[in-house]
Amino acid sequence: MSEKRFSIVMKFLHFTNNETIDLETHPQPGLRKVYEVYDAINRKFKSSYVPERDVSVDESLLLYKGRLGCKQYLPKKRARFGIKFYQLCESSSGYIWNSLIYTGKDMPLWNESPKYKSTTNIVMTLLEDLIDKGYCVTLDNFYTSPELAELLLSHRTDVYGTLRPNRIGVPEEIKKGTLKQGEIIGFQKGKICDKKRKKTHGKSERIVSKKPQAIIDYNLTMGGVDKADQCLSYYPTVRNQQKKYYLKIFRQILNQSVWNSFVLYKKNGGTMSHLDFRLQLVEELAKIYGESKHSSQNTTSSDRLNGRHFPSHIQPTQKKKVPTKICIVCSQKFNEKGQRVRKESRYQCAQCNVTLCVTPYFEKYHTVENF
Repeated sequence: MSEKRFSIVMKFLHFTNNETIDLETHPQPGLRKVYEVYDAINRKFKSSYVPERDVSVDESLLLYKGRLGCKQYLPKKRARFGIKFYQLCESSSGYIWNSLIYTGKDMPLWNESPKYKSTTNIVMTLLEDLIDKGYCVTLDNFYTSPELAELLLSHRTDVYGTLRPNRIGVPEEIKKGTLKQGEIIGFQKGKICDKKRKKTHGKSERIVSKKPQAIIDYNLTMGGVDKADQCLSYYPTVRNQQKKYYLKIFRQILNQSVWNSFVLYKKNGGTMSHLDFRLQLVEELAKIYGESKHSSQNTTSSDRLNGRHFPSHIQPTQKKKVPTKICIVCSQKFNEKGQRVRKESRYQCAQCNVTLCVTPYFEKYHTVENF
């Protein structure tokens, strides 16, 4: 595919027919322009791999400053403005196993969502295919609540999380209790345990205090989404000036697909680095889809080298009385700047249906196997 053809395809790239969309029956109207592609890839992520026991849930922000009703502002994120992804990742590898794109009230949530708060519904939707299987999910204080902990434990799923003191069900002693450095206070209700600890750093005097195991485990298992975001940021596929939000989302999930492929490659004994893996992927795709338009019309190698071939003029058209086309042999060469040579000719081989310069490449094309 030529650069011009690629630019035209990207300019008019669409993933759905706007005239046939029914907003009343669509599963996520706010994502209608890219939903089919996003949903298909998301389902492929889940079917390709079974994650390890420890998973984490967090949000990721895709930079977007255009006009969009569901655009979010997260001041603590590097992008700050953009499209918000809720993601469930494997804690150890950063494999993106499931995700939701925030579009407001029309987000597809799990069946029992009317009974619970929005943050609980987001976590349960992401975990819907993993509950009752003994997983352990790690959350930050945006999602964690006593309500969610009870719900997850009832579905044989453990949970770690930092907790905001204003959540319903948090003991008053934890909300208002003042502690000295290194002190810990905790309350337990059934299988749920709330702990509060005063940090020891920041003072001149030295205090010896053992960090609770729950905090150690939380720090080890919370970074799945952050790891994926960090590795994706090294090789961005999304242009900051992209105005069409659905193309931004498409490029992002395409990048996520490459990342997940690399994670699976490493889990199966691969030794290449992330960069080398991406370069190898490009080379392999170029071998499969990189054949020129002319080469697909060529005859077989034996016919090209052994048949009878005669040069003829390219037939004139209504627009061009003396038409020319790019020579297939010249186009395989590169100049000193690394640019492909573009030389046009009036002659072609009618038997092979390719354009050729009469001298010297007509003879070379029909006598040399690897011209």
